[in-house]
Amino acid sequence: MIELSPVEINGHTFLAVTVLLPKTTLLTVSSDKGYIMCGALDVNLLNAKLKDRKIIAGRAVGVRTVEQLLNAPLESVTLEAEELGITKGMIGKDALLKMI
Repeated sequence: MIELSPVEINGHTFLAVTVLLPKTTLLTVSSDKGYIMCGALDVNLLNAKLKDRKIIAGRAVGVRTVEQLLNAPLESVTLEAEELGITKGMIGKDALLKMI
């Protein structure tokens, strides 16, 4: 099952996507510029093989809900996210606010 839901942070609306899979759940919250995601995101792949796409993204591990993703510290971020001031350890919702 796939669930789409709006998430409001400081008056800005983001899109949360939850994908229920056997034995795992994929979570993302995105803006028009970038996104944060659960541990399934491969930041190294985005930085190396897809560098030309300039993807703005962050990864949080150990999260099981959108609410946890929004409040978790980011374990890693892409090079493009760093250019916007998004850093490792930043809380997910704070990173999203830099993506507006």
